[in-house]
This record gives sequence, structure tokens and C-alpha cells, in this order.
Amino acid sequence: MTVAAPEANLGILPKSDGSATFKYGGYTVTASVNGPIEAARRDEHPYKAHVDVIVRPAAGAGGTRERHLESLLESSLSQIILVKDFPRCLIQIVLQVESVPANDYVNTKLVQAGINLPIIPALVQTAVLALLSACVPMATTAAAAVIAVVPAGGSTKAVVDPSQRELETAVSSHAFVFTAHGQLLLAESQGDFTMAEWEDAHATANKICCEAAKKDGMEMILDDEKQAGPDLQAFLRSTLEAKVTEDLQWR
Repeated sequence: MTVAAPEANLGILPKSDGSATFKYGGYTVTASVNGPIEAARRDEHPYKAHVDVIVRPAAGAGGTRERHLESLLESSLSQIILVKDFPRCLIQIVLQVESVPANDYVNTKLVQAGINLPIIPALVQTAVLALLSACVPMATTAAAAVIAVVPAGGSTKAVVDPSQRELETAVSSHAFVFTAHGQLLLAESQGDFTMAEWEDAHATANKICCEAAKKDGMEMILDDEKQAGPDLQAFLRSTLEAKVTEDLQWR
């Protein structure tokens, strides 16, 4: 299956401090960021800012699925945002899922928590782009990938950005979030897998999210080193460069 290249637009919502839309793998997500702003008394922390993430589904009201995603994203994003620079403040991130691959929201009230995995990369990338658009200070950026371990003959193989059909037939699936420095922020897995299969999926996701960014600009990638997926760190840089160039143009 050929997946279209990711697309992103920054600063699309004029009434928020920062905003972004991200499209990839059949998912379209729009995010708005406001903050740092004064936090309500119940959310105040004397030494750091509170990161509040709200996930809104493409159809219907949010439920357990969205609450699970919000807890994962709050934990991950709090590690890269410089929250200690803004005590007693609130940074609010609202993520609206606009479209999803076919059949993803069938019987949404009965969807198990494991189905959250495929949408995690789209939510993470949109949130990071919106935070950059809002000029929220961060220690680093982050990138995410989903890997499915599918049967292949008598063994298994790792598939990057799996389709819905591949996810249904997969032995296991894994979502990873890495910083630009290669540190693991989040790892969520479902299914039956061995440690060797998990390490193979981890290495594949790390290559997509981090290793391509470490190569020198003039270094060529050999055929046997071809990227299994998009270079997400390069995508973040090119998106921001295009936005800065557009903003600096004389009109």
C-alpha cells in the first residue's frame, strides 16, 4: 500500500495563539493551542504549567477512547514543553479529528482501547506543529510512528503505516513517540509479540523518526538504506521553513 506524503498548514485559526492541520495516512487532524494563560485554581501547580489536552472525535461525543488518548498525550507533551518556565499557568491543546480511514469509527462506543494506536502519530504531529506555531518553548520536538507486525509466510515482518486491513490481520501493533534526539517518549503495544519483534518494531520506528535527521545534508542514502516511511523530522523543519518564509515576505 502506498501512503501519500504528509501535509501540514500552520496558523489557520486566527483566534488561537497557534494552530495547525496535519494530514497523513487517512487521518486529518486540526489543533489549536492557547497559552501559557492563567490556570484555574484546581489546575494550578506552584512550580510548573499544567498541560491540558482535549481530543474531539470526528463523529459523536468523546468517550473512554478520547480520555485514554488525552492522558497519553498530556504525559508525552509535558516532557518536551518547558513547563517549569510557567508556574501556575495553563497550556491548552485542543485536537479535532476531522477525518479517519474507512471503518475506523464503526461501533465507536464498543471500540477497544487498543484501536487508539493508529491515530496517535497524527495527534502527536499535529500537537507539535501547533505548539511550534504558538511559539511555546520546548526542549525538543517529537515524531511518532505506528508499526504493525503481520504474518509473512512462516515468520513475521514489520509494516510501517499499516492500512486498516493490515491492522486487522496483524499479530501485534505498536505506537512509538521519539524526541528529535532519539529519546523514547511513549511506547504503546497491543497483541501477542516476542521481545525480538518489539525490538525490531522499535528500531524501525526510531529510523523513521530520528535516524534520517542525523544524516548530513550532503550524504546520500543508499538503495539498501531507503527510508521505510517519511522523514518526519525533515518534514517538521520544511513545514516551519515554509511558514517563516511566507511570513517574512513583503506584501
